[in-house]
Amino acid sequence: MFLYSLLEVSEQTTEIVKWISVAAVFVLLGVIALICLLHKNQRDGKRLAFAGVCVATSFTLAVIKVSPIQYGGSITLASLVPILVYAYIYGVADGLLVGLIHGLLNFIEDPCILTPATFLLDYLLAFASVGLMGVFGKMARKEKGALPLVLGCISVCALRFVFHLCSGAIFFMEGAVWVDFPAWAVSSAFIYSFIYQCVYIPADCLINVLALVALAKTGALDTLIGLMKKKTKN
Repeated sequence: MFLYSLLEVSEQTTEIVKWISVAAVFVLLGVIALICLLHKNQRDGKRLAFAGVCVATSFTLAVIKVSPIQYGGSITLASLVPILVYAYIYGVADGLLVGLIHGLLNFIEDPCILTPATFLLDYLLAFASVGLMGVFGKMARKEKGALPLVLGCISVCALRFVFHLCSGAIFFMEGAVWVDFPAWAVSSAFIYSFIYQCVYIPADCLINVLALVALAKTGALDTLIGLMKKKTKN
């Protein structure tokens, strides 16, 4: 009974939070723009411009998706790659920011709140994990090398997996079973959620890894790094 009342509350609040999320995206972008104006730094302006391009590209790629499991997550066309590259080049803080914006945009595009905790885990923390890629941007990398990118992408996806796993366990412990798994799989909310996330996150991670390796091996990544980090002449 609690689950049904929870879902009723969810339906009532989802639309409200959707518009709050829209406002949050504009506020975040406004704060970045204000910082750039106050500093009057051309490099900050360039960073902001690339942030917009990368988030927009990730969001567009996220629309091209397939959902292998009912009511579940989706396997996208390497939708994390643009913001992963951005985080790799500009660092943890910038990666965290674009990840948050991307998560909010995903919620706005297909809003669904199961519980307040799942909203926090599925849309904010799961995508904010993109910031972790910035750590691997400090690793030594050979020309056309892909190792730091691969390790970074796997780490981000692993952290994202943990957040989605916790979110699913919180919801499924209320008795919500959306997919007919074997009896042993539904004996525990944690096990159920684990299997649920395994259906799509590893595949989505693999696609992103392959795309990053392709960018690195073809030299496209080095070109992007040169373009995005090149100092602008006054």
